[in-house]
Amino acid sequence: MSTARLAPKDIDPIVGLASSSILQHFGGVVATLTAVVITIAHWPEVVSPVAAIAAVVFVVVASVTATLATRPSRAPFTPERLWIVVVFGVGAAVAEYLSTIGNDRYLYDDFGPIVIGILMVSLAPYCSWTTLLTAGALSAAVLSVLVADGAGPVWHRLPVVAMMLVFVMPTVVASAAAAGYSWAIVHITLEWQRKANQVLLQRDAELRAGLARSADHGRVAVLRREVLPFLASMLSVERVSVAEADRARQLAEALRATLRDEIATSWLNDLAADLERRQGVPVEVVESDTAVASLHDDQRAALTALLSWLASDERAASIRVAVNREDTELMRGRVVRIAVDAVVGAEPPNRRSIERFAAVARAVGLAAEVATTGENVTVEFRHVIG
Repeated sequence: MSTARLAPKDIDPIVGLASSSILQHFGGVVATLTAVVITIAHWPEVVSPVAAIAAVVFVVVASVTATLATRPSRAPFTPERLWIVVVFGVGAAVAEYLSTIGNDRYLYDDFGPIVIGILMVSLAPYCSWTTLLTAGALSAAVLSVLVADGAGPVWHRLPVVAMMLVFVMPTVVASAAAAGYSWAIVHITLEWQRKANQVLLQRDAELRAGLARSADHGRVAVLRREVLPFLASMLSVERVSVAEADRARQLAEALRATLRDEIATSWLNDLAADLERRQGVPVEVVESDTAVASLHDDQRAALTALLSWLASDERAASIRVAVNREDTELMRGRVVRIAVDAVVGAEPPNRRSIERFAAVARAVGLAAEVATTGENVTVEFRHVIG
C-alpha cells in the first residue's frame, strides 16, 4: 500500500486509540463552543434566527458524528466518515451565511471555516494526508463561493480573491496542519519500524549463529555434542556392532523428537516463557493448532500487547492461552480461535481497559470478544486463515 493512502491509525492503532479520547473530550466540544460563542457575538448581524440556530445544530451533528465515528467499537475508521463530517461542517457554514446574508459586516467573525478546520485536525490520526488535503481544498472551494456577496461594505474595497483567501484561511491552514501531522507520523513510524526490523533481523541472525557455535545451548546443541562425536567415531570402524546400531537408533529417535518439538514451538510459546521469566506470572499456552504462526505482525503485536499488559502490575495471577481450529469451514478458509483466560490478581483490570485492546485487535483484522467476571477475564480472538 502506498504511503499516500496510509493513516497514522493504520500503522499504529495504539495512536488512533489514544487519540480517540482527545477527540471525544476536546474536538467536538471546542467546535461546538466556537460556533455558539461566535453566533452570540455577532447576533446583531443575524437576519434569520432559524438559519443561525440551524448552523449551530449542524456543528453539533458534525461533532457527534466525528466522535461516534472514531469510537474503538466502530473501527476501522474509513475516509467516507471524514467526508460526512466535512459535509455537515460545510452545511453549518452555508446556514451561517444564510443567517447573516446581506448584513455580514466582517468575514473573520464567521465560525464555518474555523469549525471545519477544528474537526479536520481532530480527525487527523484517522486519515491519510492526501484525504485531508483533498477535503480541505474542496471545503475551501465551497466556502469561497459564499464570499462574493457575503461581506458588508467594509470589505467591498478589497478584491474578491483577497476576501476569499481571508475567509477560507482557517480551513486551509488547519487542513494543511492536519495533513502534515498525518504525513509526519506515518513516515516517522515507518522509519522506526524499518530500523526496528533491521535490529530484530540482526539479533535473530546472531542468535542463530550463537546456537550453531554454543556448546550448551538447548537440546539441539546437546544432541549435536552426542551425534557428531558418535559419527566421527564410526568413520574408523570397519564393522558396526549391535550396541553401536542401537545407539545410532536412539540418537536418531531423539533427534527427530527434538526437531518436532522445535517446529511445534511458536512465537507464542516464546512470548509466554519470556513473560513468565520477567513478570513471574504463570503463562500456559495450549496449542492444538499451529495457526498462530500465520498471524500478521500487527496482529501478533495486538496479542502481545494484551498478554504483556495482563502479566504486568499484578493484574493477573495466571494466564492461559488456548489455540484451536474450529470445525466450521468458511469459503475463505478455516477459523482459528485464540482464547486468553486470565485469573485476576491483586489489581484486577477493568473491562473498559480490556476493550481498548480488543478494539486494537479489531482494527488489525481480528474478531475480538471480551467477557469478565469477578475472578476471571476472558478475551477471545478469531482469525480466518486460508
